[in-house]
Amino acid sequence: MTDLNIATIRIEKDITIVSFNVASLTAGGGLEEVTQKIADLVKNQKPHNIVIDFQGVKFFSSQALGILLDARKKVSAYNGDIAISGINPQLYRVFKITNLDKIFKFYTDASSAIADLEK
Repeated sequence: MTDLNIATIRIEKDITIVSFNVASLTAGGGLEEVTQKIADLVKNQKPHNIVIDFQGVKFFSSQALGILLDARKKVSAYNGDIAISGINPQLYRVFKITNLDKIFKFYTDASSAIADLEK
């Protein structure tokens, strides 16, 4: 398990879970470090399934969407998948408005995402 200031990365049942430890994900608040950690994870470990858990996150900058899209592109190259869990309705609207709700799978919590991805 890797514990960062703003995120925790752990593996459960061969699924990598990235959980945020802050309510706001913005540039200058450590988001660059998480971006690098996720990029390194995808490049070096090539996890097949990643759950990005937004439980407790109330705000994120557009940079967070860029991180998700970049990771999804790289994971898709080796038939991996990214699921999003625990996102609040206001943040989900951002995905819907940008049509990103069509390319990511959404789950109410990380446990639901893990259960579905391990099938």
